[in-house]
Amino acid sequence: MMQIHCPFCGPRDQDEFVYVGNASVVYPPLDAPREVWCDAVFYHDNPRGWVHELWQHVHGCRSFLVIVRHTVTHEIASVRLAHPGEAAAMAATAPATDPAPDAAAAAPAAPTTAASATAEAAGEPPVRVEPAE
Repeated sequence: MMQIHCPFCGPRDQDEFVYVGNASVVYPPLDAPREVWCDAVFYHDNPRGWVHELWQHVHGCRSFLVIVRHTVTHEIASVRLAHPGEAAAMAATAPATDPAPDAAAAAPAAPTTAASATAEAAGEPPVRVEPAE
């Protein structure tokens, strides 16, 4: 079973999520002919390797996520919020860290998320959440 790291809820089993579709599909304009829409909706490649997928955390925070997943190994390379507004709200509410006086010259720390804190507490590597594009 896959573990998906939700930016809000932390690591969760894939059973809490629903696959929505390919996140890299570019749909035609609404006034495009039916044949073009049929091709866009029903005919897709089935690539072997890394793909961008859209998932929804239906049994959790209900966020839509773009997950970069390998179709053979099911390894997940990254998870990010699909909606730019959610990503901006998450960044705005991230806790501010007050560096110690001797650490002022050090490079600034990466922003933390609830998922990263949960992963760190469990002794797992921190979750990398990419900003929405």
